[in-house]
Amino acid sequence: MQRSLPWLAALCAVGAIASAPWALNQPWLNFAFKPLTTALLIAWAWPRGVGMAQRPWLLTGLAMSWCGDVALMWPERGFLPGLVSFLLAHLCYLVAFTRGTSWLAWPMAAAAYAAVAAGVLSALWPGVPAALRGPVAVYVLALAGMAAQAASQWRTRWGSAGADLALRAAAGGALFMLSDALLATNRFATPLPAASLWVLASYWCAQGLIGASLPAPAPKAAQDQI
Repeated sequence: MQRSLPWLAALCAVGAIASAPWALNQPWLNFAFKPLTTALLIAWAWPRGVGMAQRPWLLTGLAMSWCGDVALMWPERGFLPGLVSFLLAHLCYLVAFTRGTSWLAWPMAAAAYAAVAAGVLSALWPGVPAALRGPVAVYVLALAGMAAQAASQWRTRWGSAGADLALRAAAGGALFMLSDALLATNRFATPLPAASLWVLASYWCAQGLIGASLPAPAPKAAQDQI
């Protein structure tokens, strides 16, 4: 059952994406499948990494992301609560990626993500309502910091046994940056064709990779031998 959860999440993601006006134009699909997709990813990540210091922070980040998903199903009224939920999620991920890794241990990654964040903010700033500029700026700073820290964790583990897991987290952080940049562009700058496809596909890939940065539990047969 555990192995089937990512495939079920992918099917639910297709249902949520297909709800958009450019596809099936069935809003009920979004309400049914969007929260379910993230919930399935949480269920899949739950048994992974038991005993690791990162685990509670990553699971809490996924739970806060689920709250953000629910809030953003109402794009106007839920935007600020959704923004706060995802801000808390990124702060949880950031703390997780500092477990065993110094803060921004890879300065080049920090500089690169800072440049990307500054570029995105400068491009979108004219279209961001005045009341949202402060929260949006704080959010982008936290997002960039999270992604940079994930990259730093990978860099410090390069060549070690956990490098492949850290690479998943780094890729997840990069995809989260991409997803939110697309979302913000579509909302504050110019509408993107099939926006929900690119935004949600990159978003759930990011969450899946972050969840997969926790090691899978040992097979039951192996546990019985220990």
